[in-house]
Amino acid sequence: MLSRSAPILTEPVLVTARLMLRPTALSDFPRWAEMMADPEAARYIGGVQPPAVAWRAVMGMAGAWALTGIAMFSVLERTSGRWIGRVGPWQPYGWPGTEVGWALHRDAWGQGYATEAAAACLDYAFDILGWEEVIHAIAPDNLASQRVARRLGAQRRAPGRLPEPYQHEVVEIWGQSRAEWHTHRQQLNRAANQP
Repeated sequence: MLSRSAPILTEPVLVTARLMLRPTALSDFPRWAEMMADPEAARYIGGVQPPAVAWRAVMGMAGAWALTGIAMFSVLERTSGRWIGRVGPWQPYGWPGTEVGWALHRDAWGQGYATEAAAACLDYAFDILGWEEVIHAIAPDNLASQRVARRLGAQRRAPGRLPEPYQHEVVEIWGQSRAEWHTHRQQLNRAANQP
């Protein structure tokens, strides 16, 4: 069930130390299509897609922004302007909860970008969207995403089920409440300010 009945009238932009997060734009398509053509990058997000299918996904994300005001942000490096992935609030029809998800182009892996962007999106989901809980639907063998979820303070909660056409994918639901996130966010902020 969607949590908004009307679109957000202004497009949100989130800024972190190294990243800018903004709604999907047509200019994101070339790098998005590259990410979805890479078997490793696409492995846990629906699998490899040809450009025509990736195009539809970009249009679907842009449409979710326009119709519901809730969709993943496109993530850009602030210094280069390079699109590095999509991260953010996500609640497709039939989804097992209000999710903050992430998917990065392989050339952005291993730099802490997923955690940095997802932390900003958790703040947005709890403080702006008013969500009470955020989940992450993660495949049991997706160890990299599990590490990100742990850094964010999420805990493995239960097995999960995705809607069609992903109903046969095995996922685990990780998550935390608003109160748990606010406590963990304070810990992350303190750790970031340590010399």
